[in-house]
Amino acid sequence: MEDPPSRGIALALEAVHRTFRSTAGGDVAALAGIDLCVAAGSFVALLGPSGCGKSTLLRLVAGLDRPERGVVRLRPGAPGGDVAMVFQDAHLLPWRDVLANVALPLELLGRPRAERLPLAEQTLARVGLGDALRRHPAELSGGMRMRVSLARALVTAPRLLLLDEPFAALDELTRMALDDELRRLWREAGLTVLFVTHSIAEAAYLAERVVVLSRRPARVVLDHEVALPAERTAALRAEPAFAREIGVLQEALRRGAALA
Repeated sequence: MEDPPSRGIALALEAVHRTFRSTAGGDVAALAGIDLCVAAGSFVALLGPSGCGKSTLLRLVAGLDRPERGVVRLRPGAPGGDVAMVFQDAHLLPWRDVLANVALPLELLGRPRAERLPLAEQTLARVGLGDALRRHPAELSGGMRMRVSLARALVTAPRLLLLDEPFAALDELTRMALDDELRRLWREAGLTVLFVTHSIAEAAYLAERVVVLSRRPARVVLDHEVALPAERTAALRAEPAFAREIGVLQEALRRGAALA
């Protein structure tokens, strides 16, 4: 499949620091001078141990938090709707059906009903839920709820998609199917994706590039271009090239865990 021209947003973090106040009263450093550049239209995974600051970094990029020091830049600037975020929990409104949940971002942007409902329906069809429009979240499996969450993020046609361990709570087969779906959607849309995970295999399979972070406070241990073909299928997971990528990332995680 030939990729479409990129319509994504480039982003850069320059010497970014973030510290939180702990419940015990002391300061806890989450990020310690992070420098990171992400090219427009690329798919980058952030890999690191639990609690190392991956989600904090993603929230800074999303504008949900601000660093004490350093700068987060999006180029070109991103108006409302250009940045979307998917969380580990689908966070669907239980009283709304699937169609109304996906249409919600368009509603908040003031788009008329006659425009937002067809767009929501089209987006649900893209994630394989065209026949579930009138079902409610309680009627859906975990994988289906996550597809709805993904559709809700994509309905505004964002240029930057941020995902915070969205498939972590799913069974392995569902997770692998959604990995394939997400990569297909990325290649079709030409947007920029920043994907947080603690799964080495998921990072290697999904991304063009994997940034490995140390334990908290997070520092970049490895910025690695993934040497795998653009077309990826389940069979790739059994290939020697995939095992080599896993080994590179495992070693970087070990080095990151050893940093003081």
